[in-house]
Amino acid sequence: MQICTCKKQKTSSRSVVLSTLVLVLFFIGPLSAFAEDTNSIDTLRRMGKAFAGIAEKASPAVVGIKAEKVITREDYPSLREWPFGNPFDDESLDQFFRFQMPRRRYRQPEYRQLAQGSGFIISSDGYILTNNHLVGGAKVVTVNLADDREFTAEIVGADRDSDVAVVKIDAEDLPTLELADSDAIEVGEWVIAIGNPFGLSHTVTAGIVSAKGRSGFGIAEFENFIQTDAAINRGNSGGPLLNLDGKVVGISTAIIGPGGNIGIGLAIPINMAKAVHKQLIDTGKVVRGFLGVQIEDIDPVLAESLGLEDAKGVVVTDVTEDSAAEKAGFKLYDVVIEFEGGKVETMNEFRNRVAMLKPGTEVKIVVLRDGKRKTLRAKLSKRSEGIDGAPSEAQEELGLTVQALTDDLGRRLGYEDLAGVVVSDVKSGSVAGKKGITPGMLIMEVNREPVKNPKEFHKAIEKGAKKGTYLLRMHNGRSSFLVGLRAPKKKE
Repeated sequence: MQICTCKKQKTSSRSVVLSTLVLVLFFIGPLSAFAEDTNSIDTLRRMGKAFAGIAEKASPAVVGIKAEKVITREDYPSLREWPFGNPFDDESLDQFFRFQMPRRRYRQPEYRQLAQGSGFIISSDGYILTNNHLVGGAKVVTVNLADDREFTAEIVGADRDSDVAVVKIDAEDLPTLELADSDAIEVGEWVIAIGNPFGLSHTVTAGIVSAKGRSGFGIAEFENFIQTDAAINRGNSGGPLLNLDGKVVGISTAIIGPGGNIGIGLAIPINMAKAVHKQLIDTGKVVRGFLGVQIEDIDPVLAESLGLEDAKGVVVTDVTEDSAAEKAGFKLYDVVIEFEGGKVETMNEFRNRVAMLKPGTEVKIVVLRDGKRKTLRAKLSKRSEGIDGAPSEAQEELGLTVQALTDDLGRRLGYEDLAGVVVSDVKSGSVAGKKGITPGMLIMEVNREPVKNPKEFHKAIEKGAKKGTYLLRMHNGRSSFLVGLRAPKKKE
């Protein structure tokens, strides 16, 4: 009997222990999950506080910008302007007669174009960084500060090739933003954009760096964009893209997509802007180094054909006569693998690095020639007009300048489904002006060759200069038409 009692007691004890353990686990489980949820919420709270702190500290140095351009149109009468109006009340007939009737010269009415965007203060005495496409060519630039003060700004300089501009206001002791090293930022890092989308002052959005080194959009001649999914919309242009230290890593510039933010925003790396804005402040313009080689990216097939082990570097396809490259000893088929101690992997990257240096800079370049490393030293010359898509002499003679057709511009001008370049300026009395070409028109072809970006347009114009005439296929937002231009004869 005693043995049985002991066994029952042991069994009972075990049951109590197991029951207690189950109860403990029952209560500990939810507590553990609750603790994890609490930690996650605390983490999110801290992140939100971090964003709030950055926004509070940076916002006073972010400004709203309004740029007013006065555009002269070489206009011709439409049926609406007839004494008795358009008898058909039909816009398509209006356009038909507009381009079929003999063109007569009429007065050149002016109209005002207002653009709104953002900028940020980089010095306490009033220097502000923004975009060229916002303020370039503007007659009046107005800057609104976070404290509601308003100033008329001076355009210190605007660089179309990088889309960077500097304006200045007459004020002292202003809040400023510190510029970071954009080369150090990594894909996946958090970034914050502050700006004035749709005129909504000091809007703050957050996201990550989606990619680096994006190019090929035709927005600027030198492109090396930071891609981000931080919401960027119309009006963000020129505003800062900040890292978690509250320092500027980029200038918000464009969005890619059918219109509005879809998570693909582009920003100019601040390191590129640093090289540009200092020259703009010092001299009002930018001069760039020029090496004098035509280059091409290397794909696996080309690498195999050249006897390379991998597809890294860029291959030289031509050397400009009497250039810095020719003097340094560059040869056709040389493969550039290093520039100033850094590796070279893409054509766009190499062009940008050369262009960021001033003329007269001595550089060291390593190439592969017949499979062997060779070090070349070159003294960069000055990048001339007409090189790499800059306005050429032939284009200047015609009297028009163009810009890339962005999604936003295409939507506003009615060119959503078209490709080409948009006329940004026409000199009064020029060849183009006399033919009725006005800002806002789209050039789709030059001498029957499609042009999809400013670089292709410049090349087509240079090519046509030898012929002396140009056949432009254009669009005005409602219909397409042809314009023939003859290059002016040069005076002996």
